[in-house]
Amino acid sequence: MPITAQADAWPDKPIRLIVPFPPGGATDILARQIGQKLGERLKVQVVVDNRGGAGGNIGTGMAAKAPADGYTLLLAPGSTLAINPSLYSELPFDPVKDFEPISQLVVVPYVLVVHPSVPVRSVRELIALAKAKPGSLTYASSGSGQATHLAGVLFNQQAGTSMLHVPYKGAGPASADLVGGQVSMMFANMGSMLPFIKSGKAIPLGTTTAQRSPLLPEVPTVAESGVPGYEISEWFGIAAPAGTPRAIADRVHDELVGILPGMSKDLLAQGFSPVGSTPEAFARLIRDDIARWSVIIKEADVRIN
Repeated sequence: MPITAQADAWPDKPIRLIVPFPPGGATDILARQIGQKLGERLKVQVVVDNRGGAGGNIGTGMAAKAPADGYTLLLAPGSTLAINPSLYSELPFDPVKDFEPISQLVVVPYVLVVHPSVPVRSVRELIALAKAKPGSLTYASSGSGQATHLAGVLFNQQAGTSMLHVPYKGAGPASADLVGGQVSMMFANMGSMLPFIKSGKAIPLGTTTAQRSPLLPEVPTVAESGVPGYEISEWFGIAAPAGTPRAIADRVHDELVGILPGMSKDLLAQGFSPVGSTPEAFARLIRDDIARWSVIIKEADVRIN
C-alpha cells in the first residue's frame, strides 16, 4: 500500500505510547493524561505501555525498533535522549537517527530544597556552608545519571562546592529521606515537592530554570542567588520511529499542540510547564542538549557503564 494511502487511513486501530519508565510516577501520569486527550481527538485508544529499565534505555530502544507506521509513539525524556548518550558506553538506539521528533510537550523545572535542620536559608548561605565544611552536605537524587543527579553535578561545577551525591531508586524514596533528614538537600520536581514545602518539611532555596516559577514566585532562581548562568530542567516530548510518514507525524503534532492549552492549568499544578513546539525546534533541542551534557558529564567524569 502506498504511504499516502496509509496516511489517509490512519489511525484505524489503537496507538501504543511507550513510556520508558515504570508506572506510577509523574512521567507515567503525564503520559496517561496526554494519551487520553490525544486518543479523544484521533478517535482511537492510545495505550500506555510502560517499559522501564536501564535509565529509560530499554523502552526507548523498543520504540526505535518499532514499525514506522504511526502506531507506536514514544514519550521522549530529555534524560534518555540527551543525557544517556554521554553516560552509557552502548545504547540500543541513536537519539538523532532513530527517531522522528514530533513536539516537545513540557519542561519540568526543579527546586533546590534543604531539610529544615540545615542551617541555611539561601543559595549563598548554602554555598558558604559547603565551602566551609567540604563533603559534609549530601544531596539525594532519583538515581545515578538522572537529571536530579546532574543538577547537583552542575551546581558543584559552577558553585565550586563538593557536596556528596546519594542516589536512590526513584524520586519517591529520595524525597522521603530528604524529608526525614537522612540527606541534606535535593533538586526535586517542583510539583511533587510542593506539599512538603507548604508543610515546612522542606525549605526551598532556589528554582533551576532561567525565570522564576509561577508555582513558587517568591523563590528566586539559583542563577540570581549566587550561581550566575545556572540552569537545568527535564523535558519530555513525543517522538516516533524514524521513517514514520510525514503526514502522520504532522497530524500527531497538530493534535498535540491543540490539546496542550486546555491542559495547561492541570499540568502546571503538577510541576509541568507546557511548551508545544515544531518538530524542527524539538530536533534542535535534542541535538543541543546532547552537546551540552557531553561537556558537563565529561568534566565531572560521570559514567554508568
